[in-house]
Amino acid sequence: MKDIILSLVILGSTVVACKKSDTNPSCDPNITTLTGIYKTTAIIYKANSSGTEQDIFSTLDACEKDNEIILNANGIAQYIDIGLVCSLNANSTSTWSISGNTITMDGTIGSIQFFDCKKLIVITSPGIFPGDIYRVTYEKK
Repeated sequence: MKDIILSLVILGSTVVACKKSDTNPSCDPNITTLTGIYKTTAIIYKANSSGTEQDIFSTLDACEKDNEIILNANGIAQYIDIGLVCSLNANSTSTWSISGNTITMDGTIGSIQFFDCKKLIVITSPGIFPGDIYRVTYEKK
């Protein structure tokens, strides 16, 4: 279960349609504007599109809430367990890519709902079960 939540924290899971109207045109998501260091600040789960939102982030251990995700311009993503360390071997490396509003990281595909060069919100569906939806918010340092 922890691997599934980590995968969702890393990005989300699969594409959901979204609108781009909230995105600042000078901050269109691309390899250059997305490159940087991020912290996950929110994870919201809904069992389906009309389901009640549940705050998943608040249920994570403190050692999972302070981790960083580094998106490098060369397509390498680094997951760094900083601050409170969950385990001795929690750091990992993977790949990431962007195509339009679709972002893929560690094999997980998500749809960018919002990006203003500081805040990144990714929607994924399905997550763990058919029809469920995750909305993950990242803040760029």
